[in-house]
Amino acid sequence: MVLVALLAAVSACSVTPPPPLVPSTPGMTVVPKEKLNEVVVGVDDVKGSYNPHTMAGQSTVTTALASLLLPSTFRADADGSPRVDLDLLVGAEVTKAEPYTVTYTIRRDASWSDGAPIAAEDFVYLWERMRAEPGVVDPAGYRLVSDITSREGGKVVEVVFRHPYPGWRSLFTNLLPAHLLKDAPGGWAAALTDSFPATAGPFAVRTLDQPRGEIILERNDRFWEQPAALDRVVLRRASQSATLDALKTGDDQAALVRADEKSLKGIDDLARTTPLTTAVVPRAEVVQVLARPAAPQMTDVRVRQAVLNALDRDELIAAGTRKGPAAELRADAQVVPPTKAGYQPTFQPNPTPVAQLLTEAGYTPQNGGWARDGKQLSLTIAAPDGVEPYVTVAHQVQRQLSLSGIAGRVLTTPPNQLFGRDLSGTATTDVEVVDIAVVPRVDTGDSAAALASAFGCRASLGDVSTPIPANLSGFCDQSVQTTIEDALTGNVLLSDALARVEPVLWQQAVAMPLFQVADLLVVLPQAQNVTAGAPFAGPLSGASTWRREGR
Repeated sequence: MVLVALLAAVSACSVTPPPPLVPSTPGMTVVPKEKLNEVVVGVDDVKGSYNPHTMAGQSTVTTALASLLLPSTFRADADGSPRVDLDLLVGAEVTKAEPYTVTYTIRRDASWSDGAPIAAEDFVYLWERMRAEPGVVDPAGYRLVSDITSREGGKVVEVVFRHPYPGWRSLFTNLLPAHLLKDAPGGWAAALTDSFPATAGPFAVRTLDQPRGEIILERNDRFWEQPAALDRVVLRRASQSATLDALKTGDDQAALVRADEKSLKGIDDLARTTPLTTAVVPRAEVVQVLARPAAPQMTDVRVRQAVLNALDRDELIAAGTRKGPAAELRADAQVVPPTKAGYQPTFQPNPTPVAQLLTEAGYTPQNGGWARDGKQLSLTIAAPDGVEPYVTVAHQVQRQLSLSGIAGRVLTTPPNQLFGRDLSGTATTDVEVVDIAVVPRVDTGDSAAALASAFGCRASLGDVSTPIPANLSGFCDQSVQTTIEDALTGNVLLSDALARVEPVLWQQAVAMPLFQVADLLVVLPQAQNVTAGAPFAGPLSGASTWRREGR
């Protein structure tokens, strides 16, 4: 089998509206079609919500676009460690211990595609949104920041923290154009929903056509560093069988798909007649089942334990992975993904029978189900609408619970609503309560921040009276909160903190991690320099060095 598993894996306010869906981006190279030097990549989907900082925006295409279109202070090196991105920064370092201060020096020539400089206001905008908005990814590190100041026309940025933060290099990745977004209609909720108002990378958007399923990126001649070797990169949506056909004919030179058993066989067959290379590309995303203590029916730990004990993890993993590459990435830890350094299985099965747990919680069998105080135990199981493998796993959860007499129904909700309202503690009383959620757990680089963001207690910011949004489950356990905070601020090693916290998380039956999501990269010889990329960065993070041969 040819599959090679690589598992290592602020300027004056502006009221200027964002550009149209398909902008005429200044500085883009326009090349006659017959001379185009391009690589076409087949993908599963190109649908919108491209904000990489939101749970709703997590996808293969969002990771790809962010890596090419948005500037970052640090990027992942080949071994996964953060390295300063000299395309954006002259340097970044801790310049003061008390208060803990990090100083970033931005290149003078670094600017957005509309000519506005990349400056301190972009740092401020991201900080303000990440610490207060619901449904964002790993906000805990941003919530340690107490102030951001600028010098030298916004090109020197000083970030002050309330406490020391060893994971500061994970912050301020994928900066957004504050001068366009801060006053735009819809605000943060609409940021990058279906377009990029401005970019700052080696490529710029030429066409973003969701109905047609095609995104065309062309070399950005306004980029101040080494220009991309290709004229353009095309992301083209198709079914996996159609993508396989496009590889056979050479219409696609690469593909990045969430392969299943059938498509793996098709790729094996193609490899017998066509030279190609393959690689597994794990994402920073673990599929998990949340049994939410925030839901009234789930506040009793015995009910949560019964619900999770009623589930067959092996069957859920098989249904979600479809025997694709992710089947080998079983997640048996609560925080660190399987392919990341520091991963250590901690799974602790609870042998107590479901019926015993429900009986102890006050439920009695009734008409094939369970009831307490005359009310049937009936659970709402939520998943982000149209996002796989979450919808498939949610239906399997419903089926398995019914075998134990636990009624439930699957509710598929638009991702922005699910993560930004329903699971954040900001839902109104007329919104249906979510008892179980099948959603991703995301690690953006600092696993201590991932721990605090996913399982830390809700709190108020030091300068704001309104509480910050709750974590997706609404979980809070004061017995481990100090340990979580100490891990975030470096007072204890993450490994020591996890050794204490993870057994509590398993016992409290808050989350059942299943597997790490993975794509399969297929590359034909015509596409040169195309690799899996640094861990969690994705193959397109290196697209500026790709070349097309044999054209």
